[in-house]
Amino acid sequence: MANETMKIPQATAKRLPLYYRFLKNLHSSGKQRVSSAELSEAVKVDSATIRRDFSYFGALGKKGYGYNVNYLLSFFRKTLDQDELTKVALVGVGNLGTAFLNYNFLKNNNTKITCAFDVDPEKVGASIGDVPVFAMGDLEEQLNAEQISVIILTVPAQAAQVITDRLVNTNVKGILNFTPARLNVPPAIRVHHIDLAVELQSLVYFLKHYPNDVEIQIEEE
Repeated sequence: MANETMKIPQATAKRLPLYYRFLKNLHSSGKQRVSSAELSEAVKVDSATIRRDFSYFGALGKKGYGYNVNYLLSFFRKTLDQDELTKVALVGVGNLGTAFLNYNFLKNNNTKITCAFDVDPEKVGASIGDVPVFAMGDLEEQLNAEQISVIILTVPAQAAQVITDRLVNTNVKGILNFTPARLNVPPAIRVHHIDLAVELQSLVYFLKHYPNDVEIQIEEE
């Protein structure tokens, strides 16, 4: 088997949680094996891409047999560190932030929002979805106390960089940024930008200009 710590393409890395989710569903239904064609139909990624993705990790399947569901599930659980709980903090308890707190991620995997931060005194000291809300002044101290390395950022755009500058002095290594702001961070921090307005505009564009191309693809990088 290939070295699991090897660098794989970022586009492949983005697809791994998608494969893992489908494999969990297959396992729950009692299915023992799956072909790349079946995976392709379920996750809307072409089978050649799936086989190439899997090839980075060595021989995960057998020609003529397909893939063993239990083995793949175990492999990707380990690869994605699903046996360990990842604690996440949410900064900005507005409408979107509140929705995240009520949903939380423990229902689907081992990622859980354990604390939140806001400037509204009516929210500070309360709990939303069993997640305590702290004052923004407690940000660095609380993040370091809980050793949190991942942040969901749902603050107003004008506050995003100011808060990000404060995160540099904590254990944070990753930011999921739901603000329109493009953040300046040191090399040690990774940012994934999710701009809902841009994604919606992109969807509308594709519907108008590519009406017959409905297959979901994750762009190669």
